[in-house]
Amino acid sequence: MYNRSSFNEFLLLVLMDTQELQLLHFSLFLGIYLAALLGNGLIITAVACDHRLHTPMYFFLLNLSLLDLGSISVTVPKSMANSLWDTRAISYSECAAQVFLLLFLLSAEYFLLTVMAYDRFVAICKPLHYETLMGTRACVKMAAADWGSGFLYAVLQTANTFSLSLCQGNVLEQFFCEIAQILKLSCSSSYLREVGVVVVSLCLFFGCFIFIVLSYVQIFTAELRIPSEQGRHKAFSMCLPHLAVVSLFVSTLTFAYLKPPSISSPVLDLALAVLYSVVPPAVNPLIYSLRNKELKEALRKLVQWATVHADRLAVNLS
Repeated sequence: MYNRSSFNEFLLLVLMDTQELQLLHFSLFLGIYLAALLGNGLIITAVACDHRLHTPMYFFLLNLSLLDLGSISVTVPKSMANSLWDTRAISYSECAAQVFLLLFLLSAEYFLLTVMAYDRFVAICKPLHYETLMGTRACVKMAAADWGSGFLYAVLQTANTFSLSLCQGNVLEQFFCEIAQILKLSCSSSYLREVGVVVVSLCLFFGCFIFIVLSYVQIFTAELRIPSEQGRHKAFSMCLPHLAVVSLFVSTLTFAYLKPPSISSPVLDLALAVLYSVVPPAVNPLIYSLRNKELKEALRKLVQWATVHADRLAVNLS
């Protein structure tokens, strides 16, 4: 019978068997991690430094980049370290911290994507009231509510998960501490408590999802009423990056946690975990910058400024 007092670590999934493949895993994750750091770091710096980007849309994008940086930093560095040192152990406290931080950041990101849908709705459907509804104080309050709600949800889920008795060993079939894998080790009979947490989670998830869908139904209806083709194209371009990010985030999470048990397998679970925890932070900056002229211009100026100062520093040092 295993419980908290009988072991002090979990064993994570070994992604590769041989040393050469482990180095390949390390290299792939390092490349993705550096891409996420670079992309999100550039967006955060550009939005913070360029006064033309001090608008609600870019304020929320800055928060999204912060959340993406945090979420990928929770899982990927530990997996890379384990691969590099040929180990699979993670301490009990590290596992609890990983679960809490990942839940906090991912749930806050989902709430933020819901607020960003509201921002696009107001900008397109109620443009005359945009300044009033999306003022500085209102945006700060909405962002604070996102982070606060994510924190409270993470506390609830983490406390519920690590209060369960574990009797099925300490081996997790995932490269990070995932709640679904920890629950497989449980022998607790606290059925009502688990059902309550599941109900709260589903209500939050579907409530935000329905709000996003209804927002976009009204957005697309308003876009069809725009007389000029150029105006419709501009309005659609404003929404396309957010819609792509929401689709990637929601589809992977939904399939990961609501898929039928009959099609579940370790390989599929691993692939889905990579898709919802590793891929979005790396590709979100690319999605948001591809069709955004203002952001691309700000990034171009930022890179030029950094290049000029690097050249000056090199000249001074020489």
